[in-house]
Amino acid sequence: MIAKYFLPAVAVIGSAAAQNQCTKATATIASQAEATQLSECSTFKGSILLNTAAPGDIDISGIQRITGDLICENNGAITSLQSTSLTSIDGAFTLTNLTLLSNLGFQALNSVGSIGWRSLPALGQLNFGDVGVTTAKTVEISDTFLSTLDGIDLRTVETLNINNNNRLTEFTSQLGNLSNILNIQANGRFLKVNLPNLIWIANMTIANVSSFEVPSLQVVNGSARFDSNFFSSFFAPNLTATKSGDVSFVGNANLTNITAPVMTSIGGGLLIANNTALSRIDGFPKVKTIFGAVKLRGNFTSVDFPALNDVRGAFDVSSTSDIDKSCDNFKTLAPSKQGGGGQIQGTFSCTSNNENANEDTGRNTTGGGRGKGNGDGNAAAGLGINTAILSLAMVGGLVALL
Repeated sequence: MIAKYFLPAVAVIGSAAAQNQCTKATATIASQAEATQLSECSTFKGSILLNTAAPGDIDISGIQRITGDLICENNGAITSLQSTSLTSIDGAFTLTNLTLLSNLGFQALNSVGSIGWRSLPALGQLNFGDVGVTTAKTVEISDTFLSTLDGIDLRTVETLNINNNNRLTEFTSQLGNLSNILNIQANGRFLKVNLPNLIWIANMTIANVSSFEVPSLQVVNGSARFDSNFFSSFFAPNLTATKSGDVSFVGNANLTNITAPVMTSIGGGLLIANNTALSRIDGFPKVKTIFGAVKLRGNFTSVDFPALNDVRGAFDVSSTSDIDKSCDNFKTLAPSKQGGGGQIQGTFSCTSNNENANEDTGRNTTGGGRGKGNGDGNAAAGLGINTAILSLAMVGGLVALL
């Protein structure tokens, strides 16, 4: 009779204890024994924090979903963090300043709220499943020992920031659209970036990469900035327009070709400067309208925009070479007060044989050298480089110098 009532009571108590163990604002793990205690939780309702002294290998297998965050920071002892069962982390997956972490194994993980991996100098590869992480809102991977990002294969993302991974040589993703910022800079010298399915992107800053392939890209909603890269050619065969931001190519020493054959409009300004191997600027044959200013600086001998009919800002071109023929062609588009047809609404300036042309990469539109059609007014509209992108690029550059 006693057993009849006692055993169910014990079961209820055990169930309640297990439920309490699986529901907690933050569960702190300081050892493998404490991690094992959570293994019966198929869903952990809360966040899991690994203690700064958690040693060696930590395996959290058993848990399939974490409704909060998974965090490990400032730990100089942990060498391995893994799970064979975890499929989703609703919150942030944060790993910061883990000097000995060399194994990160999550074979079942496919969905994360956000990824923030920073200062992981011993992490050389990701041991994820064949499919890997396909869903995340924001991703930042910086200052790691990774040579590839196999295991991170997003379809959509808001922000993707990959910087200061000095061994990173390849990044290929099936990413289709990006709604905020793509920032890739200060990684391995031979980093190749391939985004074959990328169709739509808000803003991007690309620096220090050896190749950048976006064969399907159709629209950049904001700005596209390419600084100090090592590729010789930029080809965007399906890019039709930037909607509200600038396009800029600055300091790409090997660049010999920029081509966007079907682009018809640039929503901000166009800045092409100090690309010393670029001998011609003629890769925008269908661009009709540029809503900001145009500033071109370099060694080029020819500039041609055959369809251009409307520039809302200044048009300022200067080369170390003789570009008088190009200047004569553009003079017909100059403001009426400068003898042109008025298609250029800001000041028109076009100069040849300017030995300092490559030194002028700023946003102002004043030029030097022997010129044609130089005005004495200020440009009505500057290049207006997207401030969020520019700030991010400057921060990344400073980090790379440290």
